[in-house]
Amino acid sequence: MEGRDNPKNFRESLRRLAPHILDWYIIRQFLGTFLFSLVLILGIAVIFDFSEKIDDFIQKQAPLKAIIFDYYLNFIPYFATLFAPMFVFISVIFFTSRLAVNTEIIAILNSGMSFRRLLVPYLISAAFIALCTFMLQNYVLPHSNIARLDFEEKYYRSSDFRRVNVPSIHRQVNPNVYIYMEQYNKISQSGRNFSMEHFDEQGRLVSKMTASMIRWDSTTNKWGAWWYYIRDTDSLGERITSGRRIDTVLNVGPDDFTRSPEFVYTMTHGELLDYIHVLKSQGSDEVKLYLNEKHRRYASPFAFFILTLIGVSLSSRKIKGGIGMQIGLGLVLTFSYILFMQFSSQFSLKGDLNPALAMWIPNIIYTFIAAGVYYTAPK
Repeated sequence: MEGRDNPKNFRESLRRLAPHILDWYIIRQFLGTFLFSLVLILGIAVIFDFSEKIDDFIQKQAPLKAIIFDYYLNFIPYFATLFAPMFVFISVIFFTSRLAVNTEIIAILNSGMSFRRLLVPYLISAAFIALCTFMLQNYVLPHSNIARLDFEEKYYRSSDFRRVNVPSIHRQVNPNVYIYMEQYNKISQSGRNFSMEHFDEQGRLVSKMTASMIRWDSTTNKWGAWWYYIRDTDSLGERITSGRRIDTVLNVGPDDFTRSPEFVYTMTHGELLDYIHVLKSQGSDEVKLYLNEKHRRYASPFAFFILTLIGVSLSSRKIKGGIGMQIGLGLVLTFSYILFMQFSSQFSLKGDLNPALAMWIPNIIYTFIAAGVYYTAPK
């Protein structure tokens, strides 16, 4: 008897897990509302962005073809992935609130479907959007961001942003090795009044080189220092060396001195990991920015699941104030999530907060919020 019941129970379990008409209905509503809100808000964003930048486009004679294909076709996916969690949350709040107002949620629960089972199509939709966003962020957007940033630098950025000379560069290029140059020229790939200091593990200066000029030699892929002066210090005393020219071994290239912080958005997943490895080998403090971006790309897809759970739990009941109150509450929660993400990122960049923890703190906190809202939702 027990043997005959087991296959029956197994088939019954499969039947319960199989997608129902209701599941497909919720998935269509979820994805349809998400795409509709995405197109609507992106259209508004493009109009506002164009009205803000049209004077610069006209003044710098930006071609219409470049505006459309180089800028806005690349601006749209960047903006969409940046605010995708907000669009998902608004979508869930909007169409689930309509179900609740029309008492459809009550009818679904009274039909025998549990609230946990009701969440399945929501989470499937969230997983689909999260996967698409992850692929876009790591493999598609980096290439489109190159074209977008090139367009902005040529037709929108101020002349100070595009200036040839970069003043006062000071950075770490290797563990305990620091360089400084008064000015760097992008065109000639040379810097004035260069100095390089090497410290030991105790922080004592063991070597310092100064030079009137440093220039990149593309044939040897090395930096040449002109009219140099080197002072080495050890237990035997000081040694001074000077001359007209000497090759230096610096673990940086010319592009490293001219990259803006937005360069991080132009790197694919593999390129980002490789560059982080290079920065770690240099001992550079810039590695925090790239570690933040790495962990942000891992953490942001999980926001779709968290915000979806909060959205369903909040909007599955009728509340005083109707859909408008629920959408307003949803906007407050999503904007607070984005704001919290920015704050934690700055604490990591400017302080000692671990980049991985900084990017995951909002998810951790909002997971507890989601759990609390879920347990108070009507079952």
